[in-house]
Amino acid sequence: MRSAWLPSGHHSATWLEARQLAFDCAAPLAPVEVPLALAAGHTLTRNVAALQELPHYDSSAMDGWAINGGGPWILAGHEPFLCPGSASVIATGGLVPVGAQSILRKESGQVHHDADGSLLLRLTDNAKEGEPGLGQHIRPAGEEAAAGEVLIPAGTTLNPGHIALAAVAGHDNLQVQTKPVVGIVLTGSEVVTSGVPKPGHVRDTFGPQLGTVISLLGGTPAGSLRIGDSYPEWLAALGGSDAFPGRTPDLTITTGGTGCSGTDHFRTAIAALGGQLLLDGIAMRPGHPAVLAGLPDGRFVVGLPGNPLAAMMALITMGAPLLEALGGKPLSAVGQVTSAADVDPCPGRTRLIPCTFIEGLAFPTSHTGPGMMRGLAWADGVMAVPPAGVQSGEPVPVLPLPWTQANETILSITKRARSTAWPA
Repeated sequence: MRSAWLPSGHHSATWLEARQLAFDCAAPLAPVEVPLALAAGHTLTRNVAALQELPHYDSSAMDGWAINGGGPWILAGHEPFLCPGSASVIATGGLVPVGAQSILRKESGQVHHDADGSLLLRLTDNAKEGEPGLGQHIRPAGEEAAAGEVLIPAGTTLNPGHIALAAVAGHDNLQVQTKPVVGIVLTGSEVVTSGVPKPGHVRDTFGPQLGTVISLLGGTPAGSLRIGDSYPEWLAALGGSDAFPGRTPDLTITTGGTGCSGTDHFRTAIAALGGQLLLDGIAMRPGHPAVLAGLPDGRFVVGLPGNPLAAMMALITMGAPLLEALGGKPLSAVGQVTSAADVDPCPGRTRLIPCTFIEGLAFPTSHTGPGMMRGLAWADGVMAVPPAGVQSGEPVPVLPLPWTQANETILSITKRARSTAWPA
C-alpha cells in the first residue's frame, strides 16, 4: 500500500497538527532504477559501492616515461614488461608496465641518440632533486577505493559529482526514490491567463508558478488542466483517467473550489468518487479553507484556497509534508527565529506571515493579505505566529520558502539561539 489512511474526523486541525497529519497519511513510493544521466537530484535508496578497485590498474599521474632502474635509460617500445635500465613513453592515465618503478615527467627528461643509434633518455636540468623517486607519479590500483567499498550511501541526494563517481565505479543505473507525480487542476471561470483583467475577472497567478514550486518541493509536475466552475468539470478532472495523458498523478493539486458557495465542488466531487477527507480546514490564517483528501485508488488530492497567498500558505503547510512523505524524506523541521516585531493575537488560529531575515531577526513583510503576492515575492520564509501572538524579541516558529536559500539560515539561527538560551 502506498498510503496509510487516517480515521475520519480530522477537521480544523491546528497548523502543527495539519503538517504532521499530511506527512503521516502517506508512505514512500517504491524506488526505481534510473540511468545515470537521469539520476541527479534524486535520493539514492541503495548504497553505491565500487565494483572493482579504483583505479583498477596502476596508472600514470603524468605525461612522460615509465622507467625501471637508474638512468640513462634505453627507450623501449610499448611492451607490457619493462626491463631494468629501460624506459617507455606513457601518457597521463596510461597503464604502468610491469617492472616500472616510477614515472619521469616529460619536462624532466630528454631523448638523445646514442653512438650506436639507440635512443637514450636522460635527465635534464629541469629535473628536481631526487627525481625520479621510487613510485613517484604512479597511481596504484585501489588508491581511491577498494573493491566493495561504499562510495555513496543510501539517503544521499545525488549531485553531478555523485553521478560521475558512480560511473567511475562501474555503475550504469542507480536505485533512487521515486519522485511523486503531481497534476495541477486550475479552476475558475473568472480567471484570465494573459493581459490585464477587466473588472470581475482576475489574472491567473497559479499557472505560471505552481509547476516550479512543485519541483522545488520534490515533485514531478505532470502538467496542468484548466476547468471552469461546474460540477461535471470537477468530477472529470479528479476522476477521469485522461486528465493528464500518459501520467497518473500520485497527487493532484486543485486551486479554488474549497469554500462553501454553490460553485465550490471539491468536497462533493471527492465524495462522488468514493474518496475520504483527511483534513477539512486548518486553524490558520490565511489558508483556512484548505482540504486534503484521499481517493480509493491511493491518489491524494490537495485542495488549495482560491486566494493566491492563502493557497501558498496551504501548500507549504500540507502539500510540502505530503510530498516529503511520498518522496521518502523526513518531515522538515520547524525553526525558531527571534521576531523583530509585535504581532497581534488571532484567537484560535496560527497566523502565517511572510518574513525576511536580517541579522538573525525575522521581519514581517508588508502586503500580506490573502489575495496579495507582493509581500511573498520578497520574503525569505514564513512566520507561524501562534494564536496568542508574539512580542518583539520573542522566538517565533518559521519555515523557509522552497525557492529561497533560507533553510540553512534558519537552522543556523535556531541552533545559535538554543545554544545561548538560559537554562529553565
